[in-house]
Amino acid sequence: MKVLVADKFEKVGLEGLKALGCEVLNEPDLNGETLQARVKESGAEILIVRSTKVPREVIEGSKLAVIIRAGAGYNTIDVEAASQLGVRVANCPGKNSIAVAELAFGLILSADRRIPDNVIQLREGKWNKKEFSKARGIYGSTLGLVGMGAIGQEMMIRARAFGMKVVAYSRWMTPEVAAHLGISMANTVEDLASRCDVISVHVALTPKTKGMLGKAFFEAMRPGSIFINTSRAEVVDQAAMEAATKEKNIFCGLDVFEGEPATGEGVYEGSLRTNPRVYTTHHIGASTEQAQEAIAAETVRIVREFKNSGDVPNVVNVTKGPAATHVLVVRHYDKDGVLNHTFEALTADGVNVQEIEKIILSGARAAIAQIAVDRKITEEGMTRIRKHPDVLDASQMENS
Repeated sequence: MKVLVADKFEKVGLEGLKALGCEVLNEPDLNGETLQARVKESGAEILIVRSTKVPREVIEGSKLAVIIRAGAGYNTIDVEAASQLGVRVANCPGKNSIAVAELAFGLILSADRRIPDNVIQLREGKWNKKEFSKARGIYGSTLGLVGMGAIGQEMMIRARAFGMKVVAYSRWMTPEVAAHLGISMANTVEDLASRCDVISVHVALTPKTKGMLGKAFFEAMRPGSIFINTSRAEVVDQAAMEAATKEKNIFCGLDVFEGEPATGEGVYEGSLRTNPRVYTTHHIGASTEQAQEAIAAETVRIVREFKNSGDVPNVVNVTKGPAATHVLVVRHYDKDGVLNHTFEALTADGVNVQEIEKIILSGARAAIAQIAVDRKITEEGMTRIRKHPDVLDASQMENS
């Protein structure tokens, strides 16, 4: 099996691919027309990328069977074209969660204590203790989380360590799960904005999340509060955000934003460059050695499964059924086989899974799976799910 790696990739990942018996073509500088030509010329069956864009032209006329995004998002890949051309697209969700959460908290602390401005002024030979001694502090404040996936859960853990209260907005969060986690729920993003001192965004880019944080959201934010985005720029109405920095005195910490260069080095000429109430980093949320090694290992696992069985873990372009009507909540011991048992029970009941979110409780012994499904599960189906010895309880509710 021939694998083309068209982006920077960890050595441990390259070695892992070779250990599987794959022919590995490591060409990290490919992009645009050079990528298109090389994919076709090489006859590669698997393409691995990180930030490199994969448009329809790269996929058409190729022998590609799988495209793997060595990271969490996949908006740089033309997933619709891949689906039309019979190519599966997979990603590596959750493997960079700790790295992104660490950066997000770094931005929170930087905004509260104005750390970058401290550094800049001292490098200019200026001493300004009087100005920089003004800080609110984050102990006892409320952190709002937009999204409660793997990164949001890591943020929740760190917030508690800093003595912060947590309010979350999540499409699939149920009161039962919120109670188990010891956090509060917000009904809308505007409700969240009005209740929090710091807001951090951790959602994937989808048609539903694109532009979800607009004018109404920023108008609802508390004056002087902090806004952090380490997810995707397209989730935020940047003009509304910039207006809020002036009108509501909010402070922003961004790892993603409009107009950021798509290459490793480049020039940024956008409006954030001169906004004193915005701190930006260079889209480095997942860029730690720990995260990249975990992503490399997951990429190798995806290739191994495909090579051995034809299955593609973490595939993102599967056919989706009707909108979810119910949410199944399964409390269980965090052991192998529980979710497989649950999915088999749902299949036997004629129920289709739309989306799943798994939350690991403190101590890593128990977990909660929130599974969005396309219809109500029968009593027989619920009984079948509860029969597994590692299932503590299972309930369902309508998806309002």
